[in-house]
Amino acid sequence: MPPITTDPMLLAITALFAYLLGSVPFGIVITRALGLGDLRQIGSGNIGATNVLRTGNKRAALATLLLDAAKGGVAVLVARALVGGEDAAQVAGLAAFVGHLYPVWLRFKGGKGVATFLGTLLALAWPVGLAACATWVVAALITRTSSIAALLAAGLTPIWLIYFNEGWLLALTFVLTVLVYIRHTENLKRIKAGTEPKFGQKKA
Repeated sequence: MPPITTDPMLLAITALFAYLLGSVPFGIVITRALGLGDLRQIGSGNIGATNVLRTGNKRAALATLLLDAAKGGVAVLVARALVGGEDAAQVAGLAAFVGHLYPVWLRFKGGKGVATFLGTLLALAWPVGLAACATWVVAALITRTSSIAALLAAGLTPIWLIYFNEGWLLALTFVLTVLVYIRHTENLKRIKAGTEPKFGQKKA
């Protein structure tokens, strides 16, 4: 963890704004705007890009992926630029991530956080973020399963942190990874049972 140098009140304000940014459900906004229906009634009911893809609209899924990633990245970059200090940047990243998982607008029932996790990493330490993204891509190509790719990308991030000498992010990344795994509890059960859908299947 970086030293806490920012005024606690300023950190609290930073966390609030980052949480509100992270809680914007772009998947729902995009699918409704395009007349694709209520995303929560489609496929797994999740608000992330993987479920948006189940509507058959690849552009909508890509837009959701990029915007969900941007929530974490923008929160970090804005906090770093306006507030200053890596403590504020980490607080902003964590708050945006929590906002995506537990958005106040959706009664705290949000996404699984993978895109926001990766976007946050890219903004905090871009080599680590790129390595985590590459891990997801390779795992997805091999397993053809989004959830397995996500879990591997998050779970292997500490290795990339150590490799790129970014150990100051270990504590934050540990918290984010635990939350990713918690949000993938049902996926883990299906993976164990061998019933987790692969890309192209309709239901998660």
